[in-house]
Amino acid sequence: MIRATSIATDAVAAIDTITLDETARHRRRVRMISDGGLEFLLDLPQARLLRHGDGLELEDGRVIEVRAVPEALYEISGRDADHLLRLAWQLGNRHLPAQIVAGVIRIRRDHVIREMLEGLGASVTEIEMPFNPEGGAYGDAGHRHHHD
Repeated sequence: MIRATSIATDAVAAIDTITLDETARHRRRVRMISDGGLEFLLDLPQARLLRHGDGLELEDGRVIEVRAVPEALYEISGRDADHLLRLAWQLGNRHLPAQIVAGVIRIRRDHVIREMLEGLGASVTEIEMPFNPEGGAYGDAGHRHHHD
């Protein structure tokens, strides 16, 4: 089976695409099938979040472009920057993956979290779009510290 062992910096000349949600885009080593039916083994040195537009470079030099599936998300805004910062702290304290973009925070939909945010005065809007959460202090490799 052909392997993809690196991330291409330029997916413009991609021969195919692979469309995945955020969970399926956080990988290191897994068998994959492109949208066009090409089977390959993703075999990266470490786990990372494949971002929309990344290219997976196959051993033979061909590139498969990663596409992110739109997901059910909340877009959260606060009264001002200070309020948004406090909302971000609440989300981080719960270890929720979050995407921070131009004055808003995006998270996966969860009705319990929505109720908490609205109780704290946040505006919460349902949206559908690709989810690209921040990698955090430990990078895209995942949550590695301990809570002793």
